[in-house]
Amino acid sequence: MICRACGRAGGRDDVVLDLGEQPITQHLPDPADPGPDPRAPLAMWCCRGCGLAQLAGEVDPGPEVVGVEPTAVRDLARSALADAGERGLLDGATVREFGSPHGGTWLDLLPGHRVVTDGVAEVVIDSLGLMHEPDQARAAGRLAAALAPDGTALVQFHDLAAIAEQRQWNALRHGHYAYYSATALVRLLGAAGLVPIHALRHDLYGGSVVLALRHRAAAHPLDGSVAELVARDAALGITEPAALAGMGAAAAESVRRLRRHLAARRAAGDRVVAYGAASRAVALFAMAGVGAGQVLAVGDASPGKQGRALPGSRIPVVAPERLADLAPDEVLVTIPELLVELAAARPELADRLVRLDRVDD
Repeated sequence: MICRACGRAGGRDDVVLDLGEQPITQHLPDPADPGPDPRAPLAMWCCRGCGLAQLAGEVDPGPEVVGVEPTAVRDLARSALADAGERGLLDGATVREFGSPHGGTWLDLLPGHRVVTDGVAEVVIDSLGLMHEPDQARAAGRLAAALAPDGTALVQFHDLAAIAEQRQWNALRHGHYAYYSATALVRLLGAAGLVPIHALRHDLYGGSVVLALRHRAAAHPLDGSVAELVARDAALGITEPAALAGMGAAAAESVRRLRRHLAARRAAGDRVVAYGAASRAVALFAMAGVGAGQVLAVGDASPGKQGRALPGSRIPVVAPERLADLAPDEVLVTIPELLVELAAARPELADRLVRLDRVDD
């Protein structure tokens, strides 16, 4: 294994989570396809040189199916841009975005800026795009090259410290090549000439950060927000493999709890569906041996996912309005951020919603 950021070699002792062969999340099969669904090794390792947690192996997961942004994701974008604007970090007339292949954009929230699709811009936004790049060093360099000399880059990431503290093992998936702590991301972008000047923390996904950066010549720290994150990382030892050692046990416990929960539901004669055809549900359902006999369907707002099935479990994906037709006694919500908006959009299901990450608590 060679680090995607610093090029250092890693060994077996650096692997912090190994889920074995798992269905490739991006492959949403046609229910009529006899299969088998493609699988590939799924493991995370942590570089002892730069501290970057990253996907092991070089599996091409194929194209992403574009999803529908949860309201909470839009809330983070609005908060981050409001914060940056108040601090004078959005000066300039042009903006360029390196977006996530999952879909979604911040560009419509900056109507006063002219969008640049190639070349240099005074504001550069990366909203979960960087993590999808196999060559992290090259992608960081490309981001830095897109930023004007006196411009500001805003980089959003799911904080590895939160992943570790909350044991979010199923953040690991094919196609997500990097899992950033603030420390590792600062090192990665620092090698490309970018210096952090401010960090905004948000509770999205249990802990997300938007890092504001400038070229080294134009950088000036605005406050102690970045230093606080780096100090927290140091206290947790998050750049060392040992800090992530409990992830495998967390995965096994999640599988046991889900099996126990669904067995009890089946014994009671209850009908169970899910909401959110999300990547974090794919490995859990597959590892727990869950199929369409236990979870009747999973609702999802993305038209590109509807009419398909989750890989591995073969649970059919349907439009959200179809869930009520199945008369469920319980709806397993695969992403906590979807809970509130699903309750508001489907009030007939509101009293039956259960967070997947809290079953059998």
